[in-house]
Amino acid sequence: MTLTEPPKAANARRPSVLIGLIGEGVKPSLTPPMHEFEGARHDMHYVYRTIDLALAEGTPEHLDMLLHAARRLGFNGLNITHPVKQAVVPLLNGLSDSAKAVGAVNTVVFTDEGMIGHNTDVTGFTAAMTDAFGAEPLGRVVLLGTGGAGSAVATALAQRPVADLVLIDQVEERAMALAAQISALGMSAVRTVGLADLARELAGADLVVNATPVGMAAHPGTPFDVSLLHGDIRVADIVYRPADTPLLEAARARGIRTMSGLGMAMHQAADAFEIFTGRRADRAAMLADLDRLVAAEAPGPEDATPEEVLHAPERGENR
Repeated sequence: MTLTEPPKAANARRPSVLIGLIGEGVKPSLTPPMHEFEGARHDMHYVYRTIDLALAEGTPEHLDMLLHAARRLGFNGLNITHPVKQAVVPLLNGLSDSAKAVGAVNTVVFTDEGMIGHNTDVTGFTAAMTDAFGAEPLGRVVLLGTGGAGSAVATALAQRPVADLVLIDQVEERAMALAAQISALGMSAVRTVGLADLARELAGADLVVNATPVGMAAHPGTPFDVSLLHGDIRVADIVYRPADTPLLEAARARGIRTMSGLGMAMHQAADAFEIFTGRRADRAAMLADLDRLVAAEAPGPEDATPEEVLHAPERGENR
C-alpha cells in the first residue's frame, strides 16, 4: 500500500473561509468570483456559494432557517441581496451603524456574539464617491431612484457635506418615505420632487446619481433626457453591467466628469471581504478583476480559475 505525503505545514495552516450569497436570481452574480479571487491572493481556501431563493422562499421563516443552517454548516458569513435585505434585519443579533441607518443588511457575519448585520452598499458608495470626485462639499445632489439601492446611496450622501438632497422616484410615496428616513438621520436639507421638476432641479445641481435599473442590459436607455445635463454637473451611475452605460457615455461626450458603478460594486465587496476575514482587501486588484469580469461577462469561478481571470488581458487589449 502506498501512503500519500501529509500536507506541508504551511498549507495546513492556510485559513479556510466559506461564504454564501442569499437572494433571488443570484447564480449569475459576479460577487462569488470577486471574493474567491481575492481569497486566492491571500492564500486562503476561500469558497463562495450562491443560495438562490425561489419566489416563495423569501419569507422570514425560510430566511431564519437558512441563517441558522449556514451557521451550523460552518459558513463564516453571508451576503444578502434582493429581496431580503430588510427581511433579514429582525432575525439578527446586532447591526452595524450603517445597517441601522439604512434599515437593510447586505452582509452577515457569524461571531461569538451572534449574527451581526452590516450594510456595505452604504460604505461602498461613500468610498467610490471619494475615489471619483473627492470629499469636497456639494451643493444640490439629485438622486433618481429610491428603492433598495437608492436608499443606500441616500444614506451615504447624508453622511457627506451636501447642501440640498433631492429625491425623485416614479413612486412618489417611496421617495417621501426615504426622505423621512434620511431626515431622521439628522439631515434637514432633503426633499422630494416629481419627475416633471427634473429639468429645473438638474439645472442647478452639482451631481446627479442614477440609482434606477435603467442602463442595465435588461433595461437599456437613459433614465432622463441627457440634453438636460450642463457642463458643471457630475454624473454617477450605480449600474455596473455594463460599466459604460448610455448615460455615462453621453455625459463624457459632453465633457462631464462621471463615476461608473464599478467602484461601488468593488468597494462593497471589498468591505464585506474585510468583515468576513479580518484581512485588508487589495482594492486595486479587485477593481481590475471586476473590470475584466464585466468586460468578458465571465459566468463564474466554475468556468474560470482565478489564474485565468487575473492574467487575462486588460480591456482594450487583444483577447
